[in-house]
Amino acid sequence: MDRKIHSALISVFYKDGLEPIVRKLNEQGVTIYSTGGTQSFIEELGIPCTSVESVTGYPSILGGRVKTLHPKVFGGILARRDLEADQNHIKEYEIPLLDLVVVDLYPFEETVKQTTDEKAIVEKVDIGGVSLIRAAGKNFKDVCIVASRDQYGELLELLTTKNGITTLTDRKHYAAAAFAECAHYDVAIAEYFNRDAKQKQFQLSFGHKQSLRYGENPHQHASFYGDLDELFEKLNGKELSYNNLVDVDAACQIISEFKDPAFAIIKHTNVCGVAVRDNVTHAWEAALAGDPESAFGGVLVTNQTITADVASKINELFFEILLAPGYDEDALAILKGKKNRILLLQKKDFYPVKEYKRILNGILVQDADTQNFAQWKEAGARPATEAEKADLLFANIVCKHLKSNAIAIIKDKQLIGKGCGQTSRIDALRMALDKSKQFGFSLNGAVLASDAFFPFDDCVRMSKEAGINAVIQPGGSVRDADSIKYCQENDMVMVITEVRHFKH
Repeated sequence: MDRKIHSALISVFYKDGLEPIVRKLNEQGVTIYSTGGTQSFIEELGIPCTSVESVTGYPSILGGRVKTLHPKVFGGILARRDLEADQNHIKEYEIPLLDLVVVDLYPFEETVKQTTDEKAIVEKVDIGGVSLIRAAGKNFKDVCIVASRDQYGELLELLTTKNGITTLTDRKHYAAAAFAECAHYDVAIAEYFNRDAKQKQFQLSFGHKQSLRYGENPHQHASFYGDLDELFEKLNGKELSYNNLVDVDAACQIISEFKDPAFAIIKHTNVCGVAVRDNVTHAWEAALAGDPESAFGGVLVTNQTITADVASKINELFFEILLAPGYDEDALAILKGKKNRILLLQKKDFYPVKEYKRILNGILVQDADTQNFAQWKEAGARPATEAEKADLLFANIVCKHLKSNAIAIIKDKQLIGKGCGQTSRIDALRMALDKSKQFGFSLNGAVLASDAFFPFDDCVRMSKEAGINAVIQPGGSVRDADSIKYCQENDMVMVITEVRHFKH
C-alpha cells in the first residue's frame, strides 16, 4: 500500500547532506519533529520544526542520554494504521503519527579507532537511535526508515520523483537496510566489549560492500566488504578483482616484515621474488632476477617511494598491480602509460591480527602468524656466521609467506629458489633447487629455510650436495636427531626455531 509522508522525525549525528532533504520535506508540507543539534540545524535553515520535548512533555535528560525514549514517540512510529485498537490509542493519548524516521547512530567504530578512553567510547553506544530504527523497521508497512546518510541521495530522489509517496516495496527496502545497519553496529559494540572474553558466538560485520567483476573464476559472483580507502589510494588503473585483492593482501603482509629497502613480487599469494638492498632500484632488480618468468602478470610491492629510475625498469614488465608508500611525479608519468595498470598508494602498513576461514558449516578463527621464531638454537656443526645469520633470518620470514609444504633458498637477502604447495617436503626442496638452477644461481654460500620440520635427513643431504651449508627449520620431528647428526658431521649450520609456519 502506498503511504504519503505527512510527518517526519529527524534526529541525526551527521548533518552533511541533510539540508536538501529537510527543504524538500518542508516544500511538501511535511510536519518535522526533531531534537537537540538536529533541531537547531533545521531551525537555522529557517524551516519550522516541532521539538520532541513539546510532544512528550519531558526535556532531554541525563546529559542527552534520554531524549526520544517515550510512548508518545514510539507510539507514533509503531501504531498500525489499519488496526482500529491502535488508532483508538493514538486518539486517546494524543500521539502524533510519524510516517518517516530519519535517524543515524553515534559513531561508535570511529570513536574506538580514535581513542582508548573507555568513558568516551561507552558514551557512543547509541540507545535511542537503535530503538527508533528498530521500531520504524518493524512497522515498515506504514513507516519509512532511513538509518544512514549513505541513503540521503536515494531518499531525496524518492521525495522528488514520487512527491513524498512511498510504496510498500520502498519501505521494506529501507527497513532491510536499517536492520543491517543496526546489526553491524551491535557487532562492533559486542566485539569491543568481548576483546578479552571468551565469546560463544562468532560475530563479525563489515560494511562498504563493493561488487566485483567476478570471483576466482568468471562464473563465480563475488563482493568485497571493507573500506579499502582506509589502506590505499588508487592512482591509476581498473577496479581491483577478487584475485587482485587476494594477492594484494599477501603483498601487504610480506612487505610489512621489512624495514630496509625491499621489493617483492606475488603470484597466486606466493612470493616468487623478494630482495632487500640499499635502495629501491637495486631491490627491484634483485627481486625480479630471482624468478623473472613467474613475475609476468604479478603483483609488485615495495616499502620505498617509487622513483623514475625504478619506474622505467618496472615499466618493461607486464604486471597487474604496484603498491608503494609513495610515487615521484615523474615515476607516475612513466607508469600511467598503461590505463589498466593498477597503481596503489599504500597509506599504512597492514598485517592481520586474526585469520578467518569458512570450513564445512562453520568458521575457523585463529591468530595471525606474527611470530618468526621462539628460540635460536644452533644445533649443527658450527655457529652461523653473521652473513649466514642475516640470510637465515630473511629465509625464515620468506618461507612463512609460501604455501606449505614450502622451502625457500636465500643468498645475500635475495630469494633465488622456492618450492611451495607441495605434498612432500622433499618435493618442495627439489622444486626450489630446480628454480635456482633454472636462472643460473650458484648455491655456494646460500641458506635454506623450511616451514616445518625435516621428517628425514634426506633434505639436509640434498641441500649439502647442492652446495648449501646452512639451514633453518622449526624442528619437532621424531627423527630430528638424524638431520642434526648429518649437519654436525658435514660442517653444516642448523638453526632450530621451534615455530612452525604451515600455510594452507
